[in-house]
Amino acid sequence: MMNHKIDNLTDEINKLLQNSIPNSSLNTDLENSMRYSLEAGGKRIRPVLLLLTLDMLAKDYKLGYSSALGLEMVHTYSLIHDDLPAMDNDDYRRGKLTNHKVYGEWKAILAGDALLTKAFDIIINDDNLKDDVKVKLIKRLSSASGHLGMVGGQTLDMQSEGEGSAVDLNTLEHIHHAKTGALLKFAVMAAVDIAEPETNVASLLESYSEHLGLMFQIKDDLLDIYGDEAKLGKATGSDIENDKSTYVSLLGQDGAEEKLKSHTESAYTCLARLPEKYDTSNLKFIIELFNNRES
Repeated sequence: MMNHKIDNLTDEINKLLQNSIPNSSLNTDLENSMRYSLEAGGKRIRPVLLLLTLDMLAKDYKLGYSSALGLEMVHTYSLIHDDLPAMDNDDYRRGKLTNHKVYGEWKAILAGDALLTKAFDIIINDDNLKDDVKVKLIKRLSSASGHLGMVGGQTLDMQSEGEGSAVDLNTLEHIHHAKTGALLKFAVMAAVDIAEPETNVASLLESYSEHLGLMFQIKDDLLDIYGDEAKLGKATGSDIENDKSTYVSLLGQDGAEEKLKSHTESAYTCLARLPEKYDTSNLKFIIELFNNRES
């Protein structure tokens, strides 16, 4: 699937990320560890979604640069920590050795910590944003990434692994609203914080983002069953091996596909209800991208 707008924004984000972690005067190679994972590829879907939403809201999308970079840093830190032996114990990420396999466990932990704090540093030092907007963004990102958001969701997810730890569907959705959905929701709602549209527009975009988050996770669960390991850059079947509760384990493959379809239709409905002045074509493309992705 091709979309020149998304391709161009992805290139812009990659260039900005390459210059976002300069070497420090401390003469450590911590920055190398940070950059290793930050520049290890990936679709940059979260920062791209933020910039696309801002662009749709008729605001200069470049005002979202710092939030987009900060968001990608938080996401990258979470991947570094997820891959550690104490959690997912993965040797490869996106076809490359994971951070701790290259730099060691303690430095991988510190690289993740540093990326998390750097995210807030970038936003607070953005001179193109008003102070009240920066406060909103920092409040939203801290909530999305913290113990009531991504980290809390990851905790619940870890607790659901292993024999006898199965959860029901409502609990699973609660986990993934937090673990997977929180940062995708931030992507959309950070654009809302910057552009400050009408309340009804903000509400519809919030609902859209919540459906996107669950779509992303359901597709992840399905790819663990039938995904191409070469395209995924990691082994499949780990959810079954770890007795992990997923949409597939609770609903079966057909049921998970139906759930994906339901959230897809709801996401489209949210966009259809936006005022006609908004060109939603790129946000619709994101829905298609989530449905058809292979990694």
